[in-house]
Parts: sequence; structure tokens; C-alpha cells
Amino acid sequence: MSTSKIALVTGGSRGLGKDMALKLAQQGIDVILTYRTQQAEAAAVVAEIEALGRRAVALPLNAADLSTFATFFTQVGTALHEAFGTDRFDFLINNAGTSLSAPIAEMTEAQFDEMLNVHFKGVYFLTQRALPLLRDGGRIINITSAVTRNAFAGVSAYATMKGAVEVFTRYLALELGSRGIAANAVAPGAVFGGGAMIDTPEIRAWVAQATALGRTAEPDDIGGIVAFLCTDAARWLNGQRLEATGGMTL
Repeated sequence: MSTSKIALVTGGSRGLGKDMALKLAQQGIDVILTYRTQQAEAAAVVAEIEALGRRAVALPLNAADLSTFATFFTQVGTALHEAFGTDRFDFLINNAGTSLSAPIAEMTEAQFDEMLNVHFKGVYFLTQRALPLLRDGGRIINITSAVTRNAFAGVSAYATMKGAVEVFTRYLALELGSRGIAANAVAPGAVFGGGAMIDTPEIRAWVAQATALGRTAEPDDIGGIVAFLCTDAARWLNGQRLEATGGMTL
């Protein structure tokens, strides 16, 4: 039976999710990471984690397709047994997502539903499905966004779903407290180098001047915060939103 703690990181093949997976591994935590289409990239992350002396498995998951969740968690159960010698994992990091920019006046129902499924409905029901496999005393970390505090034109649907996840996080903390499970949200600002942000010199310059620490963020700025929330030192943080922006638009 494995004694190592295990994290499930959705969207772990690149960007923020990759850095979270690596930071967790550096902390001595084994990792199950998911990818949607980037199988080769996910395999490379697994190799990096194994080079750190930890165990890792990559599984395919479309976080917007709720009809696949039952099969996915059957695969998670198999991986836990075969790769880690256990039947539970300790940390759920809901990170997978996509970006979309469209003014409210031009938003289509299909675009709205895409954001709803991947960023809120998917997070809600993926978490629900995970609960039987999540060890008592574990943690849930939902990745939301600074745009739930700051309004920027074009991201209304994305921001609305992330706001819903922040409310959901508080309810998870309340309802799962009897199992010793803490739930928190991490809200990054503009993070470059992960593939999600439109990346131009002009956008980087604007973000840097709007940030108190005077620079833009990279995935490496966020992963360590998620890893910290999986430590014993963070055990009394619960139901909180931690904004990680370097002090953007204070």
C-alpha cells in the first residue's frame, strides 16, 4: 500500500497545470495529470516528474464532456491500484480550462455553453465524481481568475463561470468539513507562457505597468501556491479565495 500522497491535476500537460504538477512532485507528491489532446506533452511531464523521483500517470480527459466522467474515474481507480498501490488520492486540483474573448453583445449560446461546461458544470460534477476516491483529510483546489474581481471587456462568460466556482468552493468547504477536507480557490491574473493568454509585447507591457510588482507572471509564479495549499502548513486555510496577481490593478 502506497504511503505517498497523490494529487489529481486536470489540464496538466502544459502551462499552469504542468507547473503545478512539477511543483507538487518537488514536494514529494505523486501525480495523476490529465490532458485533452496533448498526449506527447503529457508524457513529457510524466517523464519530468519521474526524473524527480516521484510517480506519475497521464490520463485523457475532456473536462467539458460530462458524459465521459464515469469512465474517467474508472480509469483513475485503475491507475491508483496499478501505479500507486492504493484506492484513494489526496488532492484534487481543478485546473483544466479554455479561454474565450467576446463582447456580451456578440456572445453566442454555443460559446456560453462551452464556458459553462468546462469552467463550471464540469468542475462541479467532476468534483462530485471524485469525492468517493478523495481521501478524508484531503484538499480541493479550484483555479479561478482575477477577472472575478476586475472586469475586463470580452471575458464576461469566462469570468461569470469562475465566479460561480468561487461560490462553489465555499460550499465544498462547508459540506466536506466533516471529512476533514479543505477547499480553496486560487485566482491567477494574466499569466503568460502557458498558451492561454493572448501574448503580445503590448499586452505584456500593459499588464506589467498595472501590476504592483512591475512585471508579468509566468506559470512558475502560480504552481508553488497550489503546492503550498497541499502542505500541512496550509491546513487551516479553508473556503478562501487566494488571488495571485503580483498586485494587479490594486
